Amino acid sequence: QVQLVESGGGLVQAGGSLRLSCAASGRTAGSYVMGWFRQTPGKEREFVAAISWSGGNTYSADSVKGRFTISRDNAKNTVYLQMNSLKPEDTALYYCAAKYGSIWLVAASTYAYWGQGTQVTVSS
Repeated sequence: QVQLVESGGGLVQAGGSLRLSCAASGRTAGSYVMGWFRQTPGKEREFVAAISWSGGNTYSADSVKGRFTISRDNAKNTVYLQMNSLKPEDTALYYCAAKYGSIWLVAASTYAYWGQGTQVTVSS
């Protein structure tokens, strides 16, 4: 089992920045992929970004490319999502997720472990 705890969400004005963190604990050994997803009421959970175990491979949704950056610090068992140039449409509950598998499979169903989420609200 892997436990994930997100932090760093909040209220920010459009054009501003936030950095989300996700701390992993439990069975953290092994080459697991970390991802960020987001969800708004009535919609399916949407892929945002993912990063391989080594950090050498990252993959982001087109909607956030050039604005969001995913990174990880394996010494701290923590993954980050730096969000810049935020837009009102980025408002959502952001989830951290982990899996042992391919970074290139972005469906939420491929991820085995999930955090509780952290709310990001971007005002116009």
